[in-house]
Amino acid sequence: MGPLMGKVMAAGREGLSRKAQPWHLTGDDFFVDETRLRALMGRLMNARAEDFALIPSVSYGMAVAAKNLSVPPGSEILMLDRQFPSNVYIWRDKARANNAAIKTITRKDGQSWTEMVLAAIGPQTSLLALPHVHWIDGGVLDLVAIGQKARVHGAALVLDLTQSLGALAFDATAVDADFAVVANYKWLLGPYSTGFLHVAARHHKGTPLEQCWQSREGAANFAGLTDYHDQMAKGAARFDMGERSNFALLPAAIAAIAQILDWGVENITAQTRQYTAHLADLAVGYGLRAESEPIRAPHYLSLRLPSDAPENLQQRLRAHNVFVSRRGDRLRVTPHVWVNKADIERFGAALKASL
Repeated sequence: MGPLMGKVMAAGREGLSRKAQPWHLTGDDFFVDETRLRALMGRLMNARAEDFALIPSVSYGMAVAAKNLSVPPGSEILMLDRQFPSNVYIWRDKARANNAAIKTITRKDGQSWTEMVLAAIGPQTSLLALPHVHWIDGGVLDLVAIGQKARVHGAALVLDLTQSLGALAFDATAVDADFAVVANYKWLLGPYSTGFLHVAARHHKGTPLEQCWQSREGAANFAGLTDYHDQMAKGAARFDMGERSNFALLPAAIAAIAQILDWGVENITAQTRQYTAHLADLAVGYGLRAESEPIRAPHYLSLRLPSDAPENLQQRLRAHNVFVSRRGDRLRVTPHVWVNKADIERFGAALKASL
């Protein structure tokens, strides 16, 4: 989970304070922040602002995708081994309901997820539910190549970008996924319970999960809300969650994404690449194993622990004020731009003392 920057917290507090005197809010205030957010996401993903829906979670976005994609009986849905659950459960339900099969793709050390996915795509593939970066091992996928082969076989592509977007470039136009979902709390450094769903234009006439009043034509005319409109808002806004105009969370999300764009994703990637390479060198010296690029993402280091690593390694590191995630036999280390070289060296010393 990414921390909230000071300016993000300030924006959230200021937004929340507006609810203390709601009589100052106007009808326009319900639409200004969401409009700005869509534009910022368009810049971040090389997409159009109208291609984005505002959602509360990855599972919500995946449910929208599942509602609008067909999976024929006897076909296969492809996903990765040990993929994050938000991009698994909905597809298991979809497969069961349609007499389709889940095909779980595995890989061995030294193999890339990309080569294994490309080898698995075939005429039987109806849908691929994938991440850009695997949340446990840090393996990165070439989504442009995967998308191209998926389209050859008429398969839909649905993506969870939570482990990458904001630290690794993503070109929505080049990848051409059907649906791409991202939670805001990770590398986008934004507040919890906010996220985005990128919807390809070919699905803009799809069916939303809920009937949100703001997702209808004429919603800005508060005096005429009971002149009910069957016409949905243009673009992906029809898929927005209800109560999207969150006066605390949306300003915070705007501040976070604006800062990422100001830094530049390519600069974030370059900085974190240096840090993870240095961390990998230190860890290998203490008996851990690390994969190299291009198999792993530059911002994401997943260290395989030796068999004799203590079960309480994470707690031992915490005692040194070092905070990492443990996922099975792996230690996930994901520094950001506020880390410095001294922090990297301190991590190495703490790891050595804790093993």
